[in-house]
Amino acid sequence: MVEVLKAMEQRSSTRGFTEEKLTKDELDSLLQAGLQAPTAANKQEVHITVVDGSNPILTEIEATKNRQRGVEDSSDNFYYNAPVVLLLSASKSFRWSSVDAGIAVENIALAAEGLGLGSLIIGSVKDALCGEDREYFETALKFPEGHEFKIAIAVGHKAVSKEPHDYNMSENVTYL
Repeated sequence: MVEVLKAMEQRSSTRGFTEEKLTKDELDSLLQAGLQAPTAANKQEVHITVVDGSNPILTEIEATKNRQRGVEDSSDNFYYNAPVVLLLSASKSFRWSSVDAGIAVENIALAAEGLGLGSLIIGSVKDALCGEDREYFETALKFPEGHEFKIAIAVGHKAVSKEPHDYNMSENVTYL
């Protein structure tokens, strides 16, 4: 229990990764963590698409995101050159799919921290992946039939560090 709480306390968003690839064991551990997440009605509908950080589809997603936002060029891409990006998709029709994907991505983020890896949970590409190019991206990313993008996470070895955010218990918690 202490290790899990420590991972929660220490985890922060990583916005800079080394070029070092993840090992098969590291990647398998992350995928297992995501797939072990609880889901509403035990539906287990969350699907994970593993994308190598050098895959050109990520450049296409970035370009679509930037075009939709009216940005000509950004100095960083949405995954900060992580060696792997995990895109979570889930049922378009199950009302709890977004919640289920959120739980799975948090499991992955905590597992990454426990493995000494950095992670960045990403929602900024939702408009790009669910917009006018939705069908193209769903096919290119091999989402299962009836699935849509929910959330992503970039994972890799940290090139930068950042302190976890502060919080104010008295402002953010109400007791009844």
